[in-house]
Amino acid sequence: MRHRVNSVRLGRNSSSRKALLRNLATSLILHEQIETTEIKAKQLKPYVEKLVTLGKKDTLHARRIAATRLFGKDAVKKLFNEIAPRFSERNGGYLAIYNTKLRRGDATQMAVIRFTEMAERVDNEKSEK
Repeated sequence: MRHRVNSVRLGRNSSSRKALLRNLATSLILHEQIETTEIKAKQLKPYVEKLVTLGKKDTLHARRIAATRLFGKDAVKKLFNEIAPRFSERNGGYLAIYNTKLRRGDATQMAVIRFTEMAERVDNEKSEK
């Protein structure tokens, strides 16, 4: 029975799944937008939103926790110096997921995941044209 099971396994063992989420989160923070499968994007969203909330605290302890959940010092710096201050007035909902296309090889639904501030800018640019 699947009672109270919250996570999707993504076809990996727990250590590989953890590494996958760390890689995706690092890429998302560095590039502010990535394209991946819809299921991976849905698993990534709460992971990164918790990191942004952690980034809003901006303490040494928060930086060390973020460093254990991301790869590279550049991602931690960008999270605390650029991304978290953008969302200082917001209490959640930092990411948006948009379905794009079906992957050609196996017809898996692909999705773009990006920060909402960036998504709002892109939507405004489209409406102006």
